[in-house]
Amino acid sequence: MDSTQRRKSGINLPATMSETSLRLEAFSPASPARSVSNLPSPMTMSPRTISNLSSPSSKSTSCSDRFIPCRSSSRLHTFGLIEKASPVKDGGGGGNEAYSRLLKSELFGTDFGCFSSPAGKGSPLSPNKNMLRFKTEVSGPNSPYSPSVLGQDSGLSAEVSTPPKPPRKVPKTPHKVLDAPALQDDFYLNLVDWSSQNVLAVGLGTCVYLWSASNSKVTKLCDLGPNDGVCSVQWTREGSYISIGTNLGQVQVWDGTQCKRVRTLTGHQTRTGVLAWSSRILSSGSRDRNILQHDIRVPNDFISKLSGHKSEVCGLKWSHDDRELASGGNDNQLLVWNQHSQQPILRLTEHTAAVKAITWSPHQSGLLASGGGTADRCIRFWNTTNGNQLNSVDTGSQVCNLAWSKNVNELVSTHGYSQNQIMVWKYPSMAKVATLTGHSLRVLYLALSPDGQTIVTGAGDETLRFWNVFPSMKTPAQVQDTGLWSLGRTHIR
Repeated sequence: MDSTQRRKSGINLPATMSETSLRLEAFSPASPARSVSNLPSPMTMSPRTISNLSSPSSKSTSCSDRFIPCRSSSRLHTFGLIEKASPVKDGGGGGNEAYSRLLKSELFGTDFGCFSSPAGKGSPLSPNKNMLRFKTEVSGPNSPYSPSVLGQDSGLSAEVSTPPKPPRKVPKTPHKVLDAPALQDDFYLNLVDWSSQNVLAVGLGTCVYLWSASNSKVTKLCDLGPNDGVCSVQWTREGSYISIGTNLGQVQVWDGTQCKRVRTLTGHQTRTGVLAWSSRILSSGSRDRNILQHDIRVPNDFISKLSGHKSEVCGLKWSHDDRELASGGNDNQLLVWNQHSQQPILRLTEHTAAVKAITWSPHQSGLLASGGGTADRCIRFWNTTNGNQLNSVDTGSQVCNLAWSKNVNELVSTHGYSQNQIMVWKYPSMAKVATLTGHSLRVLYLALSPDGQTIVTGAGDETLRFWNVFPSMKTPAQVQDTGLWSLGRTHIR
């Protein structure tokens, strides 16, 4: 092909190039009109005569049977992509140039990136810390998302939500342990209670002992003799008198300060395993399935009988306003009674095991919690105004006792089969505050100290353990010295 033919074809061939290898010169984007006019149509070129289209920086070529247009000769300036500052930035600094180079390289390839990069500007992939990062919208103060740009060293923050407040720390070991020989391992009994005058009453075999928490003095209140046994103890709210339920079905009332029996009430046919005082009424539950209401101001043994359970009554609690009485039985039923009816106003049957654990919320009227035995394992919450179940939590173990803190909106549960643990819960989230272990048998007994900070738990392992689980309403009380004291014996070990 001579020079005349070369000019007619519009292709500039160097003298050193043969007819079988064709190389197109790529022109700078600075003169796009000349580049486009000098390029032939790809339809008029034979694939066999096309070698390669490369940038001016390429010195060696390889054969190809595809026509690849040279992007450097395109009129890309009409798209506004050549060296325009980003409208987001005002300074038009190196960050905008790097962004532009990276964008063009990703869209049109590295060849275009090399051509469009000014000399001395560096690689189009120069790092930019703000590149392709999400920015969180500024939200309200309660938003769980951070109002600032996410981390500088990572594309996404490891955690965008505010971490929850860590749970309150509760000591994992008891600060005092009492030796309680002959403390029975019987789920249906209630043998421990703590008075408002800071005296702990414990039923051990046929005897009731009083332990003063202020000076650790132990007093033997009574001995029922060889033919009877203690099944339940319960202080009045004032803490002066204590009632004792016996194995023969009696209910005895004693003056705790003078260690003198005041009344003996009859009416039950068999053991009285649970007692509950309101401000003026003493309620007793028995294995004979009945609940008797006693008023010690009148000469009668009882003033009314409540019959609703089909098996032994093992749980009884008056509400804090004395308007309602909750009872639980071995028939898996939870019943709610009022002061004026002989029939339960609510019959709650969702539990699938015996209901011994019952507690009323001191913070919300009509809020009741109950716990089921081994086949149920659930703590259930009820609105006694309408009978609705508010929540149910599977604890994984037999629920033996429940007590609501008066200082904070938390409650404690004690458990039997199979974990034998003590658990502190935050209400209403039911988040676990603490799990305490130490008893080797079922934690069947529970009482709350008058200041609301300490609980005492009892088990068939014949120990009483004192735990600091709740905060003080004002100032924390001083913890008594750790020791193992004998309850019912004269020596200290």
